Amino acid sequence: MALFKRKATGKPGEWFYCLEHRKVEEGPECPAKDRMGPYTSRTEAEHAMETARERNVQWENDPRWSDPAARGDAD
Repeated sequence: MALFKRKATGKPGEWFYCLEHRKVEEGPECPAKDRMGPYTSRTEAEHAMETARERNVQWENDPRWSDPAARGDAD
């Protein structure tokens, strides 16, 4: 057991989305492994999951990152 626990600290105005509690928080309240961010506004943090979905689709369809074998295009 650690003698000293590090408290997650953030800067005022930094917003995060907690994946475990599914809520927006100002400054990190939950551990880094459970949150997305920082975001510059509460609204951005509220849309974190939507933004992640959009970015995943872009990444999956980016020819620079796609694996030809996974698509069945391998020779």
